[in-house]
Amino acid sequence: MSDVFGADDPSAEPDALFEAPREEDPEPEPEIRRAPAAPTGPSAPLAARMRPASLDEVVGQQHLLEPGAPLRRLVEGSGAASVVLYGPPGTGKTTLASLISGATGRRFEALSALSAGVKDVRAVIDVARRRLAHGEQTVLFIDEVHRFSKTQQDALLAAVENRIVLLVAATTENPSFSVVAPLLSRSLVLQLQPLGTEDIRQLLERARVDERGLGGMVDITDDALDHLVRLAGGDARRALTALEASAETASDRAGDGDAVIDLSTVESSIDRAAVRYDRDGDQHYDVASAFIKSLRGSDVDAALHYLARMIVAGEDPRFIARRLMIQASEEVGMADPTALQTAVAASHVVQQVGMPEAQLALAQATIHIATAPKSGAVTAALGAAIADVKSGKAGMVPAHLRDGHYQGAQKLGNAVGYRYPHDHPDGVLAQQYAPDELVGVDYFRPTNHGAERELASRVPKLRRIVRGER
Repeated sequence: MSDVFGADDPSAEPDALFEAPREEDPEPEPEIRRAPAAPTGPSAPLAARMRPASLDEVVGQQHLLEPGAPLRRLVEGSGAASVVLYGPPGTGKTTLASLISGATGRRFEALSALSAGVKDVRAVIDVARRRLAHGEQTVLFIDEVHRFSKTQQDALLAAVENRIVLLVAATTENPSFSVVAPLLSRSLVLQLQPLGTEDIRQLLERARVDERGLGGMVDITDDALDHLVRLAGGDARRALTALEASAETASDRAGDGDAVIDLSTVESSIDRAAVRYDRDGDQHYDVASAFIKSLRGSDVDAALHYLARMIVAGEDPRFIARRLMIQASEEVGMADPTALQTAVAASHVVQQVGMPEAQLALAQATIHIATAPKSGAVTAALGAAIADVKSGKAGMVPAHLRDGHYQGAQKLGNAVGYRYPHDHPDGVLAQQYAPDELVGVDYFRPTNHGAERELASRVPKLRRIVRGER
């Protein structure tokens, strides 16, 4: 900047150094709430220290990193398309964004959707526009982009389309539902997969011997390594965090001796297996869906497994209780009417007692619904009735069924001729209840499952009496 102010020009006046900035002077960058930088140095978490510094260190995701693949081109600096990286936690989304930023001539800006707003997005774009004027491209990494509102996502559109920024957005949720369509159409959507067991094993062994990691200061037994791989569930960050905790325990136990991570060390270091379950993402819907389908399929053990996953992951018990009440009517219905009572009771326990005690009531309702006889007759009956109403089959209410509790109703013919069923010895008599267009239409078709077996013979008899067919 010395050529701007004339400091290297011996003929320049001394006061020239204090002149107001000229038009070509760069403006100060606006304040941006950037995402916190990852910690570095020996005191940083093992997962941060072992973050791949090059493409060669990346494990997994070979379907996206093969020669000529769009993601590899971006990392190598030859690609120019914005991307949405979609996948579960610990699969390398942040790592790949960092590697993309390391390509020649690119600056890296990171925002977290948890803290950044529209103002921060526009500030980054303004800075990127100035850099681009000097031939410097900016990579904008937005973590958890699914948490951005529609307005915040819309603020990115023009900058992405005009390539003012190269957007790398990371999300654990299906972008088809969490990212606005215009932004999706301007980006490549790349789905990352959970790391395989051999990928996790390679990652753990590298961290154990690498100088950035544990530097070979601890050994690990095969069964302990296998257990760490299982605990990881395809999540690199979780695997490295578990290894670090186990290494600290092993070092404390060893004192001045050789530190060895064995199975008991791992088990005492990890108080519970981490559960792959994201309350706000795809895993939430996947586990809930599996829970529902296991109930419907009468697999009580699988249903209890998915219930346990939701409980351990901290799912809102009210959500679980709502699903159970719905399932009691939708999947069991009149085949066991007490299933709904059990589900409602479990919901009351959740509200009045709370967790963890309420988990037993949720388990009881889960077992009841899973083992109950199943019938979709209630669901089918209501669906058919709604379909008819929507198609226009909603004729006039028969006159004798209309409200007669007002002056002049009888002159209109309302409630005239209505027959009171309790006046009949059987409590049921012949009378038209449906509109003219729907007389004779059968909606409820009971099955032979559970308590509906009795209804299967009773309902046809009731229909014949009501319709005057006997």
